[in-house]
Amino acid sequence: METPIENREITFLLADDHSIVRQGMEIVITDIVPNAKIYHTSSLQQAVELVESKGIEMAIIDAHFPEGNSLHILPQLKQANPDLKILIFTGLEEDLYALKFIKAGANGYLSKLSEEEEVRDAITNFVEKGEYLSDVVRNLLVQFVYNPSLISPLSALTKRELQIAELYAEGLGNLEIANNLDIKQNTVSTIKKNIFEKLKIDNLVELIDLIKTHHKI
Repeated sequence: METPIENREITFLLADDHSIVRQGMEIVITDIVPNAKIYHTSSLQQAVELVESKGIEMAIIDAHFPEGNSLHILPQLKQANPDLKILIFTGLEEDLYALKFIKAGANGYLSKLSEEEEVRDAITNFVEKGEYLSDVVRNLLVQFVYNPSLISPLSALTKRELQIAELYAEGLGNLEIANNLDIKQNTVSTIKKNIFEKLKIDNLVELIDLIKTHHKI
C-alpha cells in the first residue's frame, strides 16, 4: 500500500534567485508534505551540485536566473538523477515557454501568476503523480502534435527577419543593421515592424528577451 502523501519523506530542491519565492514555496510544501526535506539555492550551478550530492527527488526551479536561463541545465539535472521530477515555477507565459521546458526535461510548468489555491493543487499533483500540466499546457501539447513550430515563436520569422532580430538583440540600431546587411534603412524599419507584429511584441526589450530565451540557448 502506498504511503499517504502527508507521511512521505521527500527531498526537495527550491531553486530561485528570490528568497521570498523559495520561502513561500517552502510553506506550501511543508503544509502538504510535513516530513519533506528542503534545500534552497539561488544559483543554477549549485542546483546541479545539490542534485548530484543530496539525493534530490523533486526540484522546483525558476526559468530565469541572473546567470542565464535554466533550460540548458535540465538535461544535466536529469543526467545526475534520471528519476528527478522537475517543476518549472516562473513568471514567463505558459503559452510561449512551457513546451520548450517540457521538451528539455521538465515534468511540469506552473505560472507564478497562479492563485494560491492553484499553486497548492499543482504541488499536490506534482508530489502525487510526479508531474503537473495545467489545462493550458495540456492544450498546447495537443496542438504541438499538429504544429511543431509552437515550440518557438521565432519559427514564424523568415530567415531575413530572424537575422535582423538577432542584430537588434546584439544592440545594433537601424542604420548599423542597414549598413551591415547592405540594405536601405527604411527596409530595416519595415522588417522590424513585421517582426514585432509576428511576435506580438511592442519593444526591443521584449525582442531581446525572446531571442535570449528561444535562440541563444
